[in-house]
Amino acid sequence: MQDEIDHSNASLMHSGTRAKEKSLADFVAYWASMRKGHDVPRRTDIDPRGIEALLENAFIAEKIAPGLARMRIAGTHLSDLMGMEVRGMPISAFIAPDQRDQLAELLVEVFDRPAILKINVESPAGVGRRALKGTLLLLPLRSDLGDTSRALGCFVTDGLIGRTPRRFNIVSHSIEAVSSRRKTSKAAVTKKAPEPGFAEPALPFETTPPQHPSERPYLRLVPQDQDD
Repeated sequence: MQDEIDHSNASLMHSGTRAKEKSLADFVAYWASMRKGHDVPRRTDIDPRGIEALLENAFIAEKIAPGLARMRIAGTHLSDLMGMEVRGMPISAFIAPDQRDQLAELLVEVFDRPAILKINVESPAGVGRRALKGTLLLLPLRSDLGDTSRALGCFVTDGLIGRTPRRFNIVSHSIEAVSSRRKTSKAAVTKKAPEPGFAEPALPFETTPPQHPSERPYLRLVPQDQDD
């Protein structure tokens, strides 16, 4: 009986890992489809509907100095990991202090090359919490001024969050220069981009103010005003 339970749990974990990997691949594919022939998409081209499956894990970051970026807006999962509102916090708040210099070097690559960054992280077990693994993804974006000073991010974790705040060690990372990527195939663009004739403007990222003191703002889809 115990062997059957262990096998079932292992199968569920494997299935969850596959689902996470597919969701992250779809996240990157959507970003790539918004490039529209350019090296990176514009911030204003990003429509939350295109990343709805990972909306609670998504965030928009702004470069404020070389190697330093803060979260302008973030999904609920990131606030859950910290146990507090994370808007305005640097991305490095999620990383163990002794590894923040390494993160800073990687962030320079994201904005200056520009490049796609994927970091595998792990938060150690402690009182009231189990070890927690995750993946942090950063995809460069252009601001309204045309400079690469924004990034579309995603932070997914496996398992219960437990006692907060959670801070993570960098286990491994991969970085890929955007220039090394070929133009997204027509099939991929057709799947991820809005359908032809889709004239509705992109929905903006917004946060909803908490309805009660215990609630935190969250990322949501915001409908546009309709003409009478």
